[in-house]
Amino acid sequence: MDDERTEVLTIGRLAHRTGLPVRTLRFWSDKGAVPPVARSAGGYRLYDAESVARVELVRTLRELGLGLDDVCRVLSGRTTVARVADAHVAALDTQIRSLKVSRAVLSTVAKRGSTVEETALMNRLARLSAAERKQIIDEFKEEVFGGLDDPRLRDRMRAFSIELPDDPTPEQVDAWIDLAELVRDPGFRARLRTWMELNTPVPEQGRPPGASIWWARQIVQTVAEVRKGGVAPEGPAAAEVLSELFDDADRAAVLRSLEAGIEAGAEHYRRLVARVRGQSSSPDATEELEWLARALRAADQT
Repeated sequence: MDDERTEVLTIGRLAHRTGLPVRTLRFWSDKGAVPPVARSAGGYRLYDAESVARVELVRTLRELGLGLDDVCRVLSGRTTVARVADAHVAALDTQIRSLKVSRAVLSTVAKRGSTVEETALMNRLARLSAAERKQIIDEFKEEVFGGLDDPRLRDRMRAFSIELPDDPTPEQVDAWIDLAELVRDPGFRARLRTWMELNTPVPEQGRPPGASIWWARQIVQTVAEVRKGGVAPEGPAAAEVLSELFDDADRAAVLRSLEAGIEAGAEHYRRLVARVRGQSSSPDATEELEWLARALRAADQT
């Protein structure tokens, strides 16, 4: 090629035309992504107008995350942009999921002011495989619910699962970290087991008094309305509420179940499970349940 033709570009002029550094163009040229169309008499690389368009294509593919080897394969016709893009989408999806987990862990670390050891533990919990997460939950279920003589409960537990989706939100990962720490705590397991035993029917008997508190949200709603109205748990109005809710039920048994659930942190556990699943949960009822416990204690002393 005659290097006096106006379409002939030295690497310096190509850099000026494209806005890229000479060293970048030289590197791309050495790799075969933007080969020179000719050499000058002095051995310098020469390019033409089509080289400008080729540089723009290489820049676009590089900005989209393609490696230079993949770029060369596309430009040489050994593969297509579509095939390479499909592979990179899969790789990016994996990277995005990993970044979401990292973000969730770091957010939790910042919120808690965690130590290095706590940070390492949270990171391990967040990055467990689906099988490892299932094992944690299965061991928890067996210790807390295993052997309870209630067919309905056994059926629920078989169907009961706590799984992160393939693409969890940072909020779900954060909730899983909290839940995994909670269900691995022997103290929590023991308290929840005690609560479950108080709420499990004895053969040939009805459901224990107080069990409905944890399954019938209308009880919580009633107490919430009463609290909003300014009713004190120790007053006569509270006694009327108890009569309406429990009638002639064994209130001592109701109180034992209620206190066991509060001590176990059943509400916190329920809400964590909902968050991991990405479900909307009813508001935290801890204050309502504590009001109810105070009212039951006050009624027992009168």
